[in-house]
Amino acid sequence: MKKTNDDNDVILEDIPENKASVSDSDTLDDSVIAEENMGDAIKKLKEKLKKAEAEKQEYLTGWQRTKAEMVNARKRDEEERKEFMKFSNAGLIEELIPVLDSFDMAMGNKEAWEKADKNWRIGVEYIYSQLMKVLNENGVKELNPIGQPYDHNHQEAISHEPVTDQKQHDVVIHVVQKGYSLNGKILKVPKVKVGEFRP
Repeated sequence: MKKTNDDNDVILEDIPENKASVSDSDTLDDSVIAEENMGDAIKKLKEKLKKAEAEKQEYLTGWQRTKAEMVNARKRDEEERKEFMKFSNAGLIEELIPVLDSFDMAMGNKEAWEKADKNWRIGVEYIYSQLMKVLNENGVKELNPIGQPYDHNHQEAISHEPVTDQKQHDVVIHVVQKGYSLNGKILKVPKVKVGEFRP
């Protein structure tokens, strides 16, 4: 657009097209810069996301490991508690073993046993059976290996007796004192006489 001043000089006014082209180039430059900045921002956000996911996985793995360790610790504690309960009465039972031996000696002496009053014998046998029932219910087992092969790990041989039958060689032929175990753990080994074949 042309304008004249008082001296009739022609003055060019800013042409809108030129304004528009300058403005468009500024906007274009700004949008390119904005896109570059946005690209950097997205890149940074992706890195932060990746880092956050790695941390999340690390925390999740740590939590799962801790949870598994706690479950295993509880299982161990429960097993230890059960094991403790199985053998917590061992001291008491070991003190009762001589009483059981006394019952066996009294009832094992057939001659003296037969001389005692019949009702008294029945009463003593009943008391003995009651005691053995309670002990059996609490994991006590009588070890009476008569007729079994001799095992030096689980029996104590007090003598070797001559036998004429070769099948009785190294076999328990007489139990002098019974043994006892508590839930599979031997508290007292049986004392036995072992057969020895001599042709």
